[in-house]
Amino acid sequence: MSKYVITHKLKLNYHILFYSMINYNANISIQERTENFAIRVIKAYSELNKRPFDDAGKILSKQFLRSGTSIGANCSEAKYAQSNKDFINKYSIALKEANETLYWIKIMIKSELVSKSKFQNLIEENEKIIKILTTSINKLKEK
Repeated sequence: MSKYVITHKLKLNYHILFYSMINYNANISIQERTENFAIRVIKAYSELNKRPFDDAGKILSKQFLRSGTSIGANCSEAKYAQSNKDFINKYSIALKEANETLYWIKIMIKSELVSKSKFQNLIEENEKIIKILTTSINKLKEK
């Protein structure tokens, strides 16, 4: 086993341990959390597509779908990062996508395409993901 593989596995284990310590449903990894979030985004998008939106509504909902599913994809890619820098980079991209997803949700609410009450749980989960990713990135940069 190469030094990198051992180091990378230790970092992943550290990340899972640290993630557990910050107590956001400590029994699941960030990969699983973001995968579950992506599934919820897909279901919300499917419901939104049943409505007769104008072009702006369709574009906003597709942006929401794209960024909301990209979070988990980048966290998943981080599992096979080639270096610590690459790992941090993947998490940083996931963080940007999470922030963008929150932006699209807020725009859809403010433009009255969706109600805040129907998206409140997604907002809260998205904010948790942002906190987890931010904390993880900062901790990994300290090393």
